[in-house]
Amino acid sequence: MFNALLQYKFLQNAVVASLLASIVCGIIGVIIVEKKMLMMSGGIAHTALGGVGLGYLLGFAPILGAVGFSVAAAFGIGTVRKKGGKYADVAIALFWSLGMALGIIFIGMTPGYPPDVNSYLFGSILSVARSDLLLILVMTVIVLAVIILFFNDWEAWLFDEEFSAVSGLAVTFLEYTMLVLVALTVVALIRVAGIIMVIALLAAPAATAGLFAKKLKSRMGLAIVFGIISCLGGLWLSYTWNIASGAVIILCSVALYVLCSLVITIQHYMAKKRLAK
Repeated sequence: MFNALLQYKFLQNAVVASLLASIVCGIIGVIIVEKKMLMMSGGIAHTALGGVGLGYLLGFAPILGAVGFSVAAAFGIGTVRKKGGKYADVAIALFWSLGMALGIIFIGMTPGYPPDVNSYLFGSILSVARSDLLLILVMTVIVLAVIILFFNDWEAWLFDEEFSAVSGLAVTFLEYTMLVLVALTVVALIRVAGIIMVIALLAAPAATAGLFAKKLKSRMGLAIVFGIISCLGGLWLSYTWNIASGAVIILCSVALYVLCSLVITIQHYMAKKRLAK
């Protein structure tokens, strides 16, 4: 694959997309796993299909529609979470289903031959174009800038939300900002893992990093590294075996988590065995 990487632009684009996607999924993934926001993130991700379908219907870039729908869903889900009480999960599921349904309807209403949305649903990193790279880069820079700018606030919010609110920290602002960052991350990852599987790419590297580190910075750094390993490993396997890149990337990320979990479990077992002697 290394020789092919030097020759083919599409492979170079795929590698750059993998690196950028690993950065955003590593940083945001750690936060949403820690705050148990995976269900909300899944709702935001699946709502993006409505924007993709609207883009096809009205003739503008589908990925821009995904941005609009994802950000709108972020604010909607954030409001529901704040006020919905015990029905919050139901409302999130409705957002999830509504976005998918609207996407299917808009695509069905598109004149002419039905567009192929598989690359948006399941990812197609090998077909990432220069314009996609630019969008992913913009999303990555925005996410990085916001996280770095308010890093101490994020850390306090993750450690103790109630105490942070009493201390005068703008908790509501942080919550909505995080949901918007999730929306931007989802858009950045759509071409890599697809709307259907993006939640796994957010969760798996972060969960793997949590096995080895407790400090926020360390977990984010490790999550980025595990994301890079999963994305580049999946990219190599998908290119070598000529199979769906998004699915292989997800398989690699899950396999990496399982492998690390097994190694740690065996180490703990051996340590207990030594102590017992």
